[in-house]
Amino acid sequence: MKKNIGQTDRIIRFVLGAVLIALRFLGTLSGTAGLIALIAGIVLIVTAFINFCPIWALLKINTKKS
Repeated sequence: MKKNIGQTDRIIRFVLGAVLIALRFLGTLSGTAGLIALIAGIVLIVTAFINFCPIWALLKINTKKS
């Protein structure tokens, strides 16, 4: 698992993930939309922490500077 997420990408993923999770728990999004937001938020935060995105790997995108 080669790291493929750069610093800016990590920050964006973390912030967006936190916002999606907050929207779910604050009740702004509920039902199916809330569940999708929660799952997407968790995935974004996990990929930010591990510095690897499987979708970026499949598309051969690397935002990490050498």
